Amino acid sequence: MTFQRHFSGAPWESKVGYCRALRAGSQISVTGTAPVNPDGSVHAPGDAYAQTLRCLVIIREALAALGAGIENVTRTRMFVTDIERWQEYGRAHGEIFREHPPATTMVEIQRLIHPDMMVEIEADAVVGER
Repeated sequence: MTFQRHFSGAPWESKVGYCRALRAGSQISVTGTAPVNPDGSVHAPGDAYAQTLRCLVIIREALAALGAGIENVTRTRMFVTDIERWQEYGRAHGEIFREHPPATTMVEIQRLIHPDMMVEIEADAVVGER
């Protein structure tokens, strides 16, 4: 089985020792993805909807780098700091996955790595063998 890794350049990747996404054969796992701008700042503090969209854009880019798309996603996991705002997270998730809805989970957690982050999302995908 071949392994292909995609790195986004996030500072935590080298510090913690992980990659943004890993393809093992036909399976792709996308690491928990936080709403970070290209300069490393937190995207849209206080805006649950915009942060969720940002996470999903980063996930879509990682999938594309490994030969997959949103339509290949089989499961997402959303870790949120305020479950009362589930409709905002859900609206963004629904917009991205409307045509290809995966299995998903949304769980409230106490906090993320930065206090302005409200959501982190993992994704799993399946693609044809190369």
